[in-house]
This record gives sequence, C-alpha cells and structure tokens, in this order.
Amino acid sequence: MNSEIARRIATRTLPLAMIALALGGTPLRADTLAAALASAYETNPELQAQRAVTRQVDETVPQALSGYRPGVGATVGYKANGDNFNEAGQVFTAGGTITQPLYTGGQTKAAVSASENLVLASRAQLRAAENTVMVSVVTAYANVLALERVVELTKNQVKVLSRELQASKDRFEVGDLTRTDVAQSEARLARSQSQLIAAQGTLTLARESYRRVVGRLPVDLEPLPPLPTLPGTPAQAVDIADRNNPSLIAARFNEAAARYTVRQLEGQRLPSVAASAGLGYANYTGAGGVVPNGDYFTQNIGVSATVPLYQAGAVGSVIRQAQEVRSQRLEQITATERVVVETTTNSYSNVQTARATIQSAEVGVKANTLALEGVKQENQVGSRTLLDVLNAEQELLTVQVDLVQAKRDEYVASYQLLASMGLAEATVLGAPVTPYDSTANGKRVRGIWSDWATNPNPAAQPLPQPVAASQSVSDFVPVPVAPR
Repeated sequence: MNSEIARRIATRTLPLAMIALALGGTPLRADTLAAALASAYETNPELQAQRAVTRQVDETVPQALSGYRPGVGATVGYKANGDNFNEAGQVFTAGGTITQPLYTGGQTKAAVSASENLVLASRAQLRAAENTVMVSVVTAYANVLALERVVELTKNQVKVLSRELQASKDRFEVGDLTRTDVAQSEARLARSQSQLIAAQGTLTLARESYRRVVGRLPVDLEPLPPLPTLPGTPAQAVDIADRNNPSLIAARFNEAAARYTVRQLEGQRLPSVAASAGLGYANYTGAGGVVPNGDYFTQNIGVSATVPLYQAGAVGSVIRQAQEVRSQRLEQITATERVVVETTTNSYSNVQTARATIQSAEVGVKANTLALEGVKQENQVGSRTLLDVLNAEQELLTVQVDLVQAKRDEYVASYQLLASMGLAEATVLGAPVTPYDSTANGKRVRGIWSDWATNPNPAAQPLPQPVAASQSVSDFVPVPVAPR
C-alpha cells in the first residue's frame, strides 16, 4: 500500500471536520451514526452559537416595534438659592411626561418589516449551520470506519509479508532462493511496516476530528446504515436545492430586509407627528417673597409636528448607501444560486463517480485475488519470481483500499448532496433528538414591553494572565535540535 493512500483519505477528512464540541453535560455514546448525529445536534458549540445568533436577531423585532409605543419619563430636582452661603430659598420640583408617536413617515412600519425579514434570514442561516454540522458528523464517522479498515488491511499485509520473509530465508538456506530474493522480501516488509505506521497516524487524526465534531472519541462504531434515497437526476436535485437550500433562502430574506431598510431611511425626509402630555409639581420654601411659598402644579398636553427642510445632505447619503447595500444583496442572491447549482451538481456527480469506482474496485478485488493465487502457484513451480508474488500482493492491497475509499466517498458525497438541498438536518435524517424551535424565542420576545425583562447573565469565565496577551507564559522551553 502506498502511503499516499492514507494521506488521500486524511486530506478529505480534516477540512470537512472543522466543527468544535465541548460544552458541559455527558454526550451520548456515539456507537451508531444516529447517536453521533444526536450528540452533535444537542451539544455542538458552533450550532449552539448560531442558535444564540438567531435569538440575537429576534430582539430586533421588539426594538423596531418600540417605535409604535409611548415613552414615559420622570424628573426630580432640588435647588437651594443663597447669597454668601446664606440660605435664601429652596425649590423642590418633580414632573412626568409621556410622548406618543403618531406618524413617523412610515419609518416604524418599514423597520418592523426589515427586522422580520432579518429574523427569517437568521433562521435559514441556522438551518445551513445544522446541515454543515450534520455532514461533518457523517464525514468524521465514515472516515474513522474507512481508516480502521485501511489499518486492518495493512496489518494483515505486514503479517503476510513477515511470513513470506521467513519462508524466503528458509529457502535461501537450502539454496532455493538467492540473497536478492531475501532482500526484496525485507524491503517490501519494511515498506509495509512504514505504511502501517502512517495509516495508524492518519487514523489518530481522524479519531480526534471525530471528537471535535461529536464530543467524544469513537468507540466501537457500528457499520454505516444504508444510504437515504437520492434524486434520480441532477436536474431534480438542483430544483429541490433552489427551493430549499437554506443559504439561498437566507440570501433572499436578507435582500428583502435591505429593501425595507431603504424605505425606513426614506421616511426621514417626511414629516413626523407626536402627542405629548406632562404633569409638574414645585414646592417653594423661604423664597423671600420673590415667589410665594407653597405648592404649585402644572400640566400640559399637545401635539407637535416636525417637518425636515434641509438636513445637510446626510439623509440622502444614508439612503444611497442603503440602496447600494440592497444592490449587494441582490448580487449575493445570484452568487449563492450559482454556488448552490455548482455544489449540488458536483455532489451528484461525485456520488455517481464513487458508485462506478465501487463497481470497478469490486471487480478488481476479485481479479487480483485470483491473480495472486495464480502467481503464488506459478512461483512454487518456478515460472514466477518472488518479486512477482510481492507485486501481486501489493496490487491486491491497493485495490482493496481503493474499494474502501470509494465506499466512503459515496457515503460522504450523498450527504453533501442532501446538505446542498437543505435536507441534511437532524430530524430529516432520523436522529433521535428533540427539535430546536427557532421560532419560540421570537414569539416570546415580540410582545415584551418591559425594560426590565432580561435574561440571566452567564457566569464569568476565568481569564488568562494579562501578560499572556503580549508574551508567552509557558513553562516549556523548546530546545533547538543540534544539526547532524
């Protein structure tokens, strides 16, 4: 087996398993793919962080709705008047005002619409994050199984070559083989042992990648379950992706939010109307006749209109800026559509390629198995050399590893195709999880009027030493290696 085979699996393993996991609780025992998916769904910090982002965006709706609601304020004051620190009068005041917007040029309505579309976009982005995490779990799971099989095949190759080396030495002792034959056996065994070490190292990397995704090291993984049903043609897959890909859905909602933001800013050029009412109280003591001592009450009510005439060009600039943001969002829709078509088509092609490779590799395994047996028998009668046997064994191992790799590729490509169609979600894949309701928080906070309704703050995390921000504080000092 060539060490490039192990590296080839590793290069497909690591880039796709970039999701970390480690927040509290005991993760599920990930001995099946469904359990691994459930563990990542419930504890993966990248997914948890995206859920927090969605809840952040939920708050933009009540913030926008506050433009419809009244504002209430109160003031309290105390003032002592004097000459050369001689008390000449004391004044205590208190008052309250309430202001109710009546017309804001459509700004509030547009702001609410923009916020609602941003919320929908964030929910779609959460779906995209979930699809990514689920594909990462499948990839990590399939990689561990594939590399375990590669290590098993390579170990078996080492055992076979060890026996053949001993047999070569025995035949050399009786003069049946030359020293060259023995050296060839030794060289091939040493190469196989080196490849076993490389394969075991690559498996270690895959296991650690699995832990980052799922939250625990893989233990006794069950074989992969049968693949889900896939579309029959690339066109069908692309059609589903166009309607269901979460990244594309998010791009469309983001464009709608940008459109409403333009309308909101355009409202700054229109008049605004507000009603207000106030109540005041003042108490004068020792005023020396300037104001009679006593209690005084005042009240007022009124309506005011503000008509912007000239705002130094600031509003026009802000509107033009928002219009360009919307232009950007429109182009991002097109760009995302192209990426979705490309990703979906490529994933579909990868599935078909892997399936064809599996068929070819299965034929190759059967043919190379028969060829190896034939070469061994011919070697025993002297018509084949020991090198021919070693080469036949290497060819069999190579095609066996190719078959393992092709099966892994088919599985991963299938789930990548599902993700591009927005169907690689935990509940769709049948993982035993309680679905996270991304709409619940938005419904809860939408009607909250109170300024004191907040969430508990998380506990403070321990901080590193301040000096660590500017220099290393490690006790370990690497010693330079002396040149040989």
